Amino acid sequence: MKRDIKALISEMTLEEKAGLCSGKDTWRLKAVERLGIPSVMVSDGPHGLRKQGGASDHLGLNDSIKAICFPAACAAAASFDEELLEKLGDMLGRECRAEDVAVLLGPAMNIKRSPLCGRNFEYFSEDPYLTGKLAGAQIRGIQKHDVGACAKHFAANNQEYRRMTCSSEVDEKTLREIYLRAFEIVVREAKPWSVMSSYNKINGTYAGESHDLLTKTLRGEWGFDGFVVSDWGAVNDRVLSAEAGLDLEMPYYDGSGDRKLAEAVLSGRLDEKVLDKAVERILKIVFRFYDSACEKENFDREKHHAAAVQAAKKCAVLMKNNGVLPLGRGEEIAYIGPFAKVPRYQGGGSSHINAYRVKGALDMAQGNNLIYADGFGANGEALSKIEVDKAVQKAKNARAAVIFAGLPDSYESEGYDRRHMKLPSSQNELIEKIAAVQPNTVVVLHIGSPVEMPWADDVAAILNMYLGGEGVGEAADALLYGDAEPVGRLPESFPERLEDTPCYLDFPGDGERSVYSEGTYVGYRYYDARNMKVLFPFGHGLSYTEFEFSDMKISASNPFCVTLTVTNTGARMGTETVQIYVSAPDEKCKRLVGFKKICLDVGESKMVRIDLDDRAYEQFSGKLGRWYCRGGAFTVHAGRSSRDIRLTEKIVLKANGVIPLAVDQNTTIAELFEHPATRPTVEKMLAGFRAAVSGGSAERRSEQEAVMLREMALNAPLRALPTFKLITTQQVNALIGQMNVLLDEYNKKGE
Repeated sequence: MKRDIKALISEMTLEEKAGLCSGKDTWRLKAVERLGIPSVMVSDGPHGLRKQGGASDHLGLNDSIKAICFPAACAAAASFDEELLEKLGDMLGRECRAEDVAVLLGPAMNIKRSPLCGRNFEYFSEDPYLTGKLAGAQIRGIQKHDVGACAKHFAANNQEYRRMTCSSEVDEKTLREIYLRAFEIVVREAKPWSVMSSYNKINGTYAGESHDLLTKTLRGEWGFDGFVVSDWGAVNDRVLSAEAGLDLEMPYYDGSGDRKLAEAVLSGRLDEKVLDKAVERILKIVFRFYDSACEKENFDREKHHAAAVQAAKKCAVLMKNNGVLPLGRGEEIAYIGPFAKVPRYQGGGSSHINAYRVKGALDMAQGNNLIYADGFGANGEALSKIEVDKAVQKAKNARAAVIFAGLPDSYESEGYDRRHMKLPSSQNELIEKIAAVQPNTVVVLHIGSPVEMPWADDVAAILNMYLGGEGVGEAADALLYGDAEPVGRLPESFPERLEDTPCYLDFPGDGERSVYSEGTYVGYRYYDARNMKVLFPFGHGLSYTEFEFSDMKISASNPFCVTLTVTNTGARMGTETVQIYVSAPDEKCKRLVGFKKICLDVGESKMVRIDLDDRAYEQFSGKLGRWYCRGGAFTVHAGRSSRDIRLTEKIVLKANGVIPLAVDQNTTIAELFEHPATRPTVEKMLAGFRAAVSGGSAERRSEQEAVMLREMALNAPLRALPTFKLITTQQVNALIGQMNVLLDEYNKKGE
């Protein structure tokens, strides 16, 4: 059915229009029955459907309907698999359509700035490219069913501490390259129906009141055509937020927001066209869902549960293995830890799913030659010495010991940040005791964020299941015994200790401001730039087989293309994840720009092709107001992680932009040397400096003195050159005029 939405809006009263810009209750939008406008429902995600049938809330406190709990984003990101994410999205969209949910509130796409952020389990990665690609795939899957996805939380919501009032202080280059980049990828490539603005301020302005963010960038630059909804309870000033481009305020509480909008129109403070546009954007989405030809149909919960199990297998990361894995069925194996019985499979807060069915690894191994002991409490508490000693003795006497460890529910949740990166001391102590007596000790982790591992060198294997959803116990069983292959790769760095993290001194700030002083050096970019030892690097993950990379080539045609050959050199079929990184001439680190998974039989070789877009070689300039390439020799790296680089090639690129320059007495020689319009003149001048300080009729100087004077000249402002007796004040003034003429001519040519 084709709707004339503008005509419909013209028939609405001011009060009806204002009312459509806020909810009916916690989850529903208002209807206008006399005009045939229906009420539709939104619901929390992002890794399952948290539809509440009874008492409603937005913090995950009250029960929701039974639904499939798929792997949380921390786990899903470890798959490095866009196809898998699209399949998971497809199932989420199918469940939403079956339950009459118009918009699923997810995926959550904030960058993991610090391992301590309490909501990191709900976010994908420390890398914006990986985040954007995987989130985009999930959104495409959801929206296949004419159900909207809501990309959140826009933007720079990287902590829970005072998230509703704290200001994220971040420069534009860092904001664009790190904290907005994933959203840009998603908006341009997946076209979500909705975007949720975040609670926090950005450089002193609430995200929901930022015209630059919501209108200029999101809509004007990226082409977003859906509606912007507030995070629940995030609106500070309803009129300012409407002017900025925030369309829908959620949840409904007392109607004051509606009244303020109507009063602002009547008083002339708010142009009614702003309100009309917000209503239009909301109604387009309402009717896109309501008028869809997609049929409401019951989904097969057993089929979706099986898919959740398969996904959990693909998201697990084998972090260490000295050959003990896979285990042999029938061998006497000791399972230690309550997570073997009841695994931790999701985080707390608004994303908490009432799971359809959960089995522990212990349930799956019935009939095997297993012995079990708790060893520690499910909430991290220590047990009696007798119980601990019993667990250690059982582990010692077995062929191997598998310790199911991880963070208890209370350690990571929406609403608060972690205070440290440690597992409960009861777990660390038990692992160390068992590793001392059992050389075949395997640790299975159930975590939403990195943890310190003081025992990492002492155990034989570490299998990170992350928070793998309701199928995590079944998946762990298959992986431990080799019925499935671990193919996950770490979507975040695991530092050795909290003090090593890039924002250690600034996170989470003083409550009013959180200063992003690390800039673009987030996660692996920081560790790699500093050549700092980490526990496990970004992109790391082992397999039950081995791979070899060869024959790397780069095509400079548009799009840029990297090809290489991957060979399975091991003894069983396996899947490899090829990761492509690029480092620019002026960058201290490399960054992920492409990835692809490939499955190979024993001895099989295949060519992998990965296309790179222009952003692989570009950076953002606030002065230019856009992305640009400075040109020069770039290095392209192909590897298995940010630290395990197998092949490198150089590619020389032309610049597609030059930072604007206006010359005055404080301009440095170096700045003039870097600009193509002024470089030839400066090169001649520097040659004259070299002659003046190294020989000729002047007193001969040492080479060291010549280099020193040259470098001082390069880094000095023009006004300082006369003090080096290299140029007079009159010559400086003439040079300034000459340089500005050259720059004007360059700019007029549009180069």
